Amino acid sequence: MNITIIGTGYVGLVTGTCLADLGNHVFCLDVDPAKIATLNGGDIPIYEPGLAELVQQNLAAERLSFSTDVAAAVKHGDVQFIAVGTPSDEDGSADLQYVLAAARNIGRHMEGFKVVVDKSTVPVGTADKVRAAIQEELDKRGRGDLAFAVVSNPEFLKEGAAVDDFMRPDRIVLGVSDDAPGEQALAIMRKLYAPFNRNHERTRVMDVRSAEFTKYAANAMLATRISFMNELANLADRVGADIELVRQGMGSDPRIGYSFLYAGTGYGGSCFPKDVAALVHTAGEHGQALKVLGAVEAVNDAQKMVLVDKILQRYGQDLAGRSFALWGLAFKPNTDDMREAPSRVLIGALLRAGARVSAHDPVAVDEARRVLALDFADAPQLLQNIRFATSPMHAAEGADALVIVTEWKAYKAPHLERLKSTLKAPVIFDGRNLYEPWAMRDAGFDYVGIGRGSRR
Repeated sequence: MNITIIGTGYVGLVTGTCLADLGNHVFCLDVDPAKIATLNGGDIPIYEPGLAELVQQNLAAERLSFSTDVAAAVKHGDVQFIAVGTPSDEDGSADLQYVLAAARNIGRHMEGFKVVVDKSTVPVGTADKVRAAIQEELDKRGRGDLAFAVVSNPEFLKEGAAVDDFMRPDRIVLGVSDDAPGEQALAIMRKLYAPFNRNHERTRVMDVRSAEFTKYAANAMLATRISFMNELANLADRVGADIELVRQGMGSDPRIGYSFLYAGTGYGGSCFPKDVAALVHTAGEHGQALKVLGAVEAVNDAQKMVLVDKILQRYGQDLAGRSFALWGLAFKPNTDDMREAPSRVLIGALLRAGARVSAHDPVAVDEARRVLALDFADAPQLLQNIRFATSPMHAAEGADALVIVTEWKAYKAPHLERLKSTLKAPVIFDGRNLYEPWAMRDAGFDYVGIGRGSRR
């Protein structure tokens, strides 16, 4: 099948590459010539395990191509995936300018039936706007008779495991209209996704608005679980309970399960913060206050300061002369994504309090340099007090304390004796609860976790 992917960001690049790997001929469109040149050279602008190899293999097999040619992109694909960014506006709403620009380009150039797939995460009602934008352009050309269908097909990809998530989906949500173009589109989409349904049926067919809602509802639920556990963890610290034992007790109930119940420094990334805000905004537009999700946002914002508060409680408000080792910059392991990363809040607070920071991350250092330059645009001189280490132990050299922010595998089993001798003082603030408090105390560390109480 001939497929066009509009947008070669995270979702578009993963979607296009994986569909090409299944034997489809995929044309990926982007407006950035430099990015297109990079991709055609077999390199990718993001870090995602396994993706670079798939891009190179499918380029070599001539099933995958990248271009800035809009007309060629529209001509190529029977199915046109819109996978452009939908950043948050200041009011929390999703900015649809790129989605609607893609839709207008399809309307300007299409010459036959097209299935237009909203793959970007978009608010309820976006498909109607996409349909109207395409129809308006067709009418301008005097081609209002051309048929097309708009399908909602939200993505459920986890950064760091996106290739596996795409190739082994737990569900494929298709939102289609109940008219003739919708039925034709559904048949085409079923054919496209047939390889994923051979073991058992994973497709969930519904109306378009329900499909659009499903993506936001799923992310909002996961974000709620995280914030709920973080609030409980903060209480566990006060009452002397161990949130890890509480998690195990809760998770053993099959109605609850174990996933997304880990306490930490709050969620970040490109999805949860933006999608929760967008759902809250959508509710406001319809006269409803989503009180639970409002609390989820507030808890998450506060949780990003939890480690800062613990550090200031120990050392005081003025951290001049203090040095801290920081393990982990990306918002989660196996990605270089720094969007809404808790490390940015922590680094900002430490540097502005006068501290020096030595940070390590296996893949996110370059991206961290870029975003921290933006974060400190008002005080660029403070960036002189952060250095990026080549190894975890290098970061720990001479530090007053170690602060763990991202749970990379490389941090889970350090040589404790070496770590203790490398640090200036054997103090660890563990924002991901990687270690057992009693084991760290027995090893001679002053260990502070998130909600780990005082249990031995």
